[in-house]
Parts: sequence; C-alpha cells; structure tokens
Amino acid sequence: MKHVVVGTAGHIDHGKTALVQALTGVNTDRLKEEKERGISIDLGFARFDAAPALRLSIIDVPGHERFIRNMLAGAAGIDIVLFVVAADQSIRPQTREHFEICRLLGISRGVIALTKSDLVEPAILDLVRCEVDDFVRGSFLHNAPVIAVSARTGAGLDDLRSALAAAAASVCAKDASRWFRLPIDRAFSMKGFGTVVTGTLIAGSVAVEDEVELHPGNRRIRVRGVQVHNEPARSAVAGQRAALNLAGIETADLRRGMVLTAPGRFRSTLRLDCSLELLRDAPPLKHRAPVHLHSGAAELVGEVRILGETAALPPGSASFVRILLREPLLALPGDRFILRRFSPVTTIGGGEVLDIAPPRRAPVERLGTLHHGAAPERIALLVRESDGGLGASELVARSGLRETEIAKAAREAGLVMLPGWFVHPAWFSAKANALREELARFHSGNPLLSGMPREELRARIGVSALVFDALLAVSSDIAILGDLARLASHRAAMRDDEAEASRRIEAAFEKAGLEAPSPDEVVAACGLPPARARTLLHLLLRDRTLIPVGAGLIFHASAIARVRNLLAARKGVRFTVGDFKTWTGVSRKYAIPLLEYFDRDRITRREGDARVVL
Repeated sequence: MKHVVVGTAGHIDHGKTALVQALTGVNTDRLKEEKERGISIDLGFARFDAAPALRLSIIDVPGHERFIRNMLAGAAGIDIVLFVVAADQSIRPQTREHFEICRLLGISRGVIALTKSDLVEPAILDLVRCEVDDFVRGSFLHNAPVIAVSARTGAGLDDLRSALAAAAASVCAKDASRWFRLPIDRAFSMKGFGTVVTGTLIAGSVAVEDEVELHPGNRRIRVRGVQVHNEPARSAVAGQRAALNLAGIETADLRRGMVLTAPGRFRSTLRLDCSLELLRDAPPLKHRAPVHLHSGAAELVGEVRILGETAALPPGSASFVRILLREPLLALPGDRFILRRFSPVTTIGGGEVLDIAPPRRAPVERLGTLHHGAAPERIALLVRESDGGLGASELVARSGLRETEIAKAAREAGLVMLPGWFVHPAWFSAKANALREELARFHSGNPLLSGMPREELRARIGVSALVFDALLAVSSDIAILGDLARLASHRAAMRDDEAEASRRIEAAFEKAGLEAPSPDEVVAACGLPPARARTLLHLLLRDRTLIPVGAGLIFHASAIARVRNLLAARKGVRFTVGDFKTWTGVSRKYAIPLLEYFDRDRITRREGDARVVL
C-alpha cells in the first residue's frame, strides 16, 4: 500500500479540524483544552483510505499564531497540503503565513478547500474563489483544485476526497530503502506499556525488536512494539504515522524534536551551512542575528552568520548562511527548515540544509556546488576537502545519499575508491609522489641500507594503513622486501673503505667467539665515523652474520652455530647452568643470556633450576 502524508494549513477557525473529521470520522482535537476552547492547540492525526492501495495520513495543525511552532512540528515531512480557506472570511494572516511555510518547506502539491461554503451566497463564494486564485497564482498551488466544501452538510466532500486521491497518486512514495529516520512529535507514558513516541517516518522502516538510536545523545534503544494508526503492526515504513513503544528509556529523557534513526549512521551537529530565502515582508536579517530554527519537529535557537559578506540581507533575498546552534540537531543535507525571528517571533524565511559538518573557513562558492551540483560534484567536493579522504558512512551523513549512490557518484567523479573509503585523485597522486620523495631522501642518507621500514615510511607521509597499502599497490617503482620499502632502482652498495670496515667488524666478533666484545669498542676501532660504522653493524645484524642475544651482547653466527651443534648432540639431556659453563667454557655473564636465547629459539626448555635439550 502507498502511504502519503497530507497536512492541513490555514487560519484559525477556518474549519480545518471539522473538515478532517468530516473526511475521516476522527476528531483530531484530543486535548481537554482544545475541546473546551474549540481551537486546535497541538497536532492531531487521522487517516483514510483514498483508494484500495492508497492510504492518506492526515496531520491537522493549529491555525492560531500563538501555536505556529506546533504547526511547524507537523508541517515537516508532509507530501500534500490541504490548504483551507473559510468562504466567510477568505485570506487571513495565518493563511498567508502557513502558505509561506509550506512553500519554504518545498511542498509541491496541494488541494485547496473552501470551507463553510454553506454559510455564504454563491456570489461571495465565487469572489473568494477569485481571491484565492490570485493569491496562489505562480506558486506551487497554481492550478491546484479549488473545491467548495461544507463539513456540516457534507457538500463537496466526495470531490475533495477524489482530488486528494489524484494529488496523492502523483506523489513519489517516501523511500523505505534509505536509513530509518523518525522525528519525534510526541512522547508519553502509557500504562501497561511504558514509554511511547509518535512521529511520521520520513525514510526507511522500523520493526519490533529493532535497535534504534536517539539523537541528540547517540543513545541506543530497543523497539518493544509498533503501532501504525493505532493498530498493532510488526513494522512501519516511510510515509506512515507510527507509535513506537521503547524499552530502556524514560519519557523524561525524550522531547519533541528528537530523532530516532538507524543505529550508527548519523550524528548531530551544532553547525549548518544552508541556502536561505527571506520572505518579502521580513525585516532585513543582520549578521549574527539570533533566530529560532525549525527543522523536522525540532525548534532550536541559533545565530545566523551571513557567508561571503556581513551586510544585512534585504527582504526577499536569497543567500548562503551558516547557522550556529545552541543545542545539537540531527539533520541531513536536503532537509528543509524554517527561520523565525527571535523577538517578536514571526516567520522570516526558510531554506535547505547543504552541509552538516562544514569547514570552519571555506570559500562560499563551495555551497553553490553543494546546492546545485550533481551527486558526483558534491561527493568530489566533500572528499577533496577532507585530508585523507572520507569513509562511506561519513559520506552518507554528509550527503544524504545511500552507499550505492555514493559509489556510483564516486566512479563518475573519478575518485580513488578503496574498500569503504574514497580519496580524491589529486591528493592520492600527491601522496604517491611524497612516498617516492621520502624514499629517495632515505636512500640518499642511508646508501648502505636496502630499504626503509614500512611503518616509518607510512608515518612520515601521514596516511592510514588502508591508503598506504593502496599507494604501494599502484606504485610499480617501489619494491617491498618484508617490512622494508625501497625504490626499485635502489641498490645498496659499499665503498671500498666501508667494505673493509665491515670485514673488520665481522672479524672482531668472529675472533671473540663466545667472549662477546663490546659493540661500541668494535665500531670505534673499525676506521669509520661512528654513524657509518653503526650502519655497517646493523647490516651485519640484519643479514644474521651477527646474532643479538641480549642487551648489548652480540655474537658471531659461527659461535652460535657451534653451541647449537653442541646442544644438538645432547638431545634429551637435562642440565644445569654449571653444566653449560663446563661444556662451553663461558662465564655466567654469557651463559645465562645464551641459555635464554636458546630457550626462545626452542633449542632448550627451562624446568625449574635446570633445562632440557629439546
């Protein structure tokens, strides 16, 4: 079944709630005060099936200027506006304000109902119809059906149902394949159930026993139960009004404006870059002006920063702005919002979120790309701005796209695509060059070494292990030898004096046998400067010509081999340190480190104060 959200709009006492009751049989005024005063104060909800496979969820909003904030909580996410004008009053102040709010929220379809048509003469009704036609001319309601109705007599209701069904048929259903999002518009406790929240799913789906995440706060919660329009269900999908029974959270921890999402996918923000349109009758908007921002069901206080200049924005103008919020908000690029003055609180404009994590200092021109650019341009911009690239999960939150859409956009943009990660080709190429330059510098300063440790190289160019491996994979002029990296053209070569010094170092250790000499003394006596001589010692250690046994103890490989053979001839023999000293003729100073070395090499095994030859 297709689910479409219809929202009412119009001035107070123009018959919105009575019309919804006539259409659905549901009185959406649920509060005692609403019934006593005869006006809607908060959101009301009803539904009816306009066709066998088409269900309309109706959100009835208050019309009084004092409750515009409640109206805004319900207006976000509606697909069709049921624009109500009373035939006995015509266009009134909240008619105009509601109209502008719907326009700024990007609502593109609607049906106009001329209510209370039974209270006026046909001539008056025709006059009001003309006034409404003039009012909506050139707007999203231009050519929308205008239907005279009476909730009291039932006149025109069938025509109105048909018009709503026709408008709903042309609406694209909300996308249940995207990640789940539900702005909370009510939170309460129900006896026997516990904590319950309600809202309209604007994307994705949710089912009983799903884990969801609450924003702001990043708190994980389990869905204990689901109702769709007061009927138990296993799941709810995008476009449906749903009530979720939540486990593990108290009603006091919830409030209108919070958002439930798929876990681990999104994050709240205190900084938004946006496109903004000011209404023609709004006052000029100054740089750093305080405002009320309405997004989804949330209302937050923020400060507007005019980007590119600091002059006040004139009425009717459009601009890019940054909004700094006092409290975190869960939003995605593409979400619409409304701005209201801080005081007096009146609607002044609205727009679209472009970036939820903008750089602190960035050219304003980037927002033109985020606003008007195709997906490949937008993804390429975000990746280019991030040193080291961006992961797929980050791009979901930053772009509002699905992973498959991001991957397609990345291919079209020519980005470097790694597993779950995207890198801009210019940055990738620069890092590949930096890799070669770093290796060239290393070889120049260490001509005797065959390569540079991989981790040291990665740290010097400052990339992740994933990117580093990708750089190596595409760099055919770089060779990998174990944990060393080198330019393929590099060959370690000794000069004559270095070869002679290396022979002297090796000979000194070989001559010493099991009486290990001091490495510092051997290096000092080889005839080269200490740094070069130390490099030669490291090369002999790397090639296993010399064997490090313990702290400061190095033996020639031939001496270690003799002891290994001596022990091999005593396989299975149990012996003490004293026995080992007798066999080898070494002092305890060398015997203990040698035995510990052979323990590590699994030639011997210690058993108490003795050892066994394995």
